[in-house]
Amino acid sequence: MRVLVVEDHTELADSITRVLRREGLAVDTAYGGRTALDLILEVDYDVVILDRDLPDVHGDEVCAELAVEGVRTKVLMLTASASIADRVEGLGLGADDYLAKPFAWAELLARTRTLGRRAHPVRRPELVCGPLRLDPARRTATHGGSRLPLTTKEFAVLEYLLDADGRVVSTGELLAEVWDAAADPGTTTVKATINRLRAKLVDATVLRTVPGKGYRI
Repeated sequence: MRVLVVEDHTELADSITRVLRREGLAVDTAYGGRTALDLILEVDYDVVILDRDLPDVHGDEVCAELAVEGVRTKVLMLTASASIADRVEGLGLGADDYLAKPFAWAELLARTRTLGRRAHPVRRPELVCGPLRLDPARRTATHGGSRLPLTTKEFAVLEYLLDADGRVVSTGELLAEVWDAAADPGTTTVKATINRLRAKLVDATVLRTVPGKGYRI
């Protein structure tokens, strides 16, 4: 899941980013509405976590601009105001969900994951390829009945490859969809993660390298 955090309070923005990355999400950060709009029009985000009270381009204006551009990214709006009137107004402007500050990390994560699933309404509840099974909701993966002890990034790579349903996925696509803007495209991080993932599979040949093109399950 690719997420953009838009928050002008840098400490809070960085905290949200760290929490979501620990859960395996690919997260970019913008500290203002103008930067956020530029990123959203360039990157296909699943969810945007948007502070409403941004100083440069207000969160309401960001939502309005996304509607004009036809962007279908799901928006979770954050605000210091918990009034019903504010929530109704924010939802009316195009936000898909609303969360008042201060919030619990668990609730933020749950709402983000829910919006991410809504961004992919046709995704199967369980991803299966022969004896290899992955449950995105429960965050579990098994191979031949054996539970796979995957890191969050290994899980995200396996989930993306299984969801590709046999299609070859390039290194660049994995970097763009599973990692985030902080990832260095010149590194071997994708290859290293693939190698660690293979080592944990019961049968490593299920994850194939297609020379010069990428990887496939």
